[in-house]
Amino acid sequence: MKKVLRILALVVGVFVLLIAGSVAYIKTALPNVGPAPALTIQADSAQISRGKYLANHVAVCIDCHSERDWKVVAGPLVPGTEGKGGEPFTHDMGFPGSYYAKNLTPAHLSGWSDGEIYRAITTGVSKDGHALFPVMPYLNYGKVDPDDIKAIIAYVRTLKPIENPSIPASQSDFPMNVIINTMPAKAEGGKRPDPADSVAYGHYVLTFAGCGECHTPVDDKGQPLPGMTLAGGRAFAMPPGTVRSSNLTSDPETGIGSWTKEAFVSRFKAAQKDDFKHPATLEHAGFNTIMPWRMYSGMSEQDLGAIFAYLKTVTPVKNKVTVFTPRGKEIASR
Repeated sequence: MKKVLRILALVVGVFVLLIAGSVAYIKTALPNVGPAPALTIQADSAQISRGKYLANHVAVCIDCHSERDWKVVAGPLVPGTEGKGGEPFTHDMGFPGSYYAKNLTPAHLSGWSDGEIYRAITTGVSKDGHALFPVMPYLNYGKVDPDDIKAIIAYVRTLKPIENPSIPASQSDFPMNVIINTMPAKAEGGKRPDPADSVAYGHYVLTFAGCGECHTPVDDKGQPLPGMTLAGGRAFAMPPGTVRSSNLTSDPETGIGSWTKEAFVSRFKAAQKDDFKHPATLEHAGFNTIMPWRMYSGMSEQDLGAIFAYLKTVTPVKNKVTVFTPRGKEIASR
């Protein structure tokens, strides 16, 4: 019996050592995406203009890295806060920790090289080498055309400097504080397709816009549910209640299968109006959404139409979504 116990103790000890060694490796050797590239961007007006469009209306970097007015539907930006950072992504929103958008203005980024900014956007590794939580979809950005990332960098260099030293440091809960080091990956890069190929180009724009991040439901570990790509239903807690992303697949009953391209584009362009009202406000007066409708409304009709063309090729998934549950009420959702 004593021999059995000694063997068992030895096995447990080896197991503990393996776990401890693995954790130590992950915490000290990862992330490993290589050094920041030697990169100097010689920006011209066309590149800055392209970066402004992408940062404000496609990748919507400025959305998360500015202050939003949540008293208004869809939380439009507070003028004069562009790029100042500080937007929280915390436990009450379903995140495994507390994360805060960083200051993108020259007041903060002037100490970063172009290569360091490029590495952060495309691989998820900060200037000092620590891993970033992928609330910023850097795995998506690592797949897009490097020229588009460079254009965004050129643009943020032109933002008005805003000092904002009060942004808290981001913190991950256990075990995410270990897992987060495994998330960054070397950028693959890609080539922006010819817009004439509307489906391929639409997939590119959709990837850049991160639509799948919100419109694909996930399990309790944050992993996409198999067979539910772009089927909607991912929940986001907000003060007025819980908002859920819509089904973007071409299912005719629960998705956008019965929509026309014109209707799809018009839904976005309606958000450019000062009196913009989301359709859900007709049923729920307190409705609000994290979807930055006003920023996406500035996307070109060509890009919106291409996204629609791609979405029509996505496998239809029947998934009826209850878009909004007011706080304090129980509404079944599927």
